[in-house]
Amino acid sequence: MTPPRATIIAVAYNSARWLPRWSAALAAQTEKNFELIVLDNASRSEERPKPNDLPPGARLIRSEENLGFAAGNNRAAREARTPYLVLLNVDAFPEPDWLARLVGLADLHPEAGAIGSTQLRADEDGVFDGTGDVMSATGLAYRSNFGKRRREAPALGETFAACGAAMLVRRDAFEAVGGFDERFFCFVEDIDLCFRLRLRGYGVLQSPEAIVHHVGGGSVGARSAFARFHGARNRFWTFVKCMPAPLFWPLLPAHLAFAAGACTAALFTGGGSAAWRGLVAGFGGLDAAWKSRREIQRARTADWSRIAARLAWNPFVLFARAPVLFR
Repeated sequence: MTPPRATIIAVAYNSARWLPRWSAALAAQTEKNFELIVLDNASRSEERPKPNDLPPGARLIRSEENLGFAAGNNRAAREARTPYLVLLNVDAFPEPDWLARLVGLADLHPEAGAIGSTQLRADEDGVFDGTGDVMSATGLAYRSNFGKRRREAPALGETFAACGAAMLVRRDAFEAVGGFDERFFCFVEDIDLCFRLRLRGYGVLQSPEAIVHHVGGGSVGARSAFARFHGARNRFWTFVKCMPAPLFWPLLPAHLAFAAGACTAALFTGGGSAAWRGLVAGFGGLDAAWKSRREIQRARTADWSRIAARLAWNPFVLFARAPVLFR
């Protein structure tokens, strides 16, 4: 048997209710030759996966502390030896040809550091959960088509970033940029990773045919105070770390204005002051983010104009959650 080319990595946190459907979806994959690593992120005792809950051959790693999505995936990735790492949330249920589609695209497009999946809502028929992440020139990112009625998915093309709920990333590229930034804990870490891949000259593809059905929010609601805090903080850190200087300084006022607007809007949509507290915490960690910026920008190989060409400059697409793909 030929060695597997892909390792599926899942970070589980209080996810027992999804394991039967998730395991069945993996067992149904047409591409059978893959490794599977599941890291349990300090789930409650009754929620911890057992070996019998997982597909045969899965490796189960138990962490006694909650490492977060970023560090949890990094920990599991260190155990992988295949050319491709395939991240898959335990609440994301792939269609049978999902893995074969991702691996096939990766083989055809060596210039792509990461490839994203088309996400449909698992609990609401006919609704998109996301078709690739778009980075606005303001530094605010969004999951395109989130919550919109399903129609034909955007054709294969480049998106700014792939959603970490179901994405393939080349292991050598992942390691070259240092994996996920573990300070992020969770939220925006996938956009930060793809931004750093772009700075190293890689592209990011979005597949219309690699499809998963995603619950979304998982163990932590996407509109919770926890999510809003980490989203606001990590969004600011991503802008500081990754935006090349010819773009950083001109766009900084717009970024701060839009970030403040998003935090203020959260006050009226059930988020309380969590987003504002997150932004303030981002400024509190500015020294560390600026240090990372110097390292990241020194290692940058992509011209700043190439990054600019992949940003969404029309502010209206931000509010419309419109897909922005490049052929």
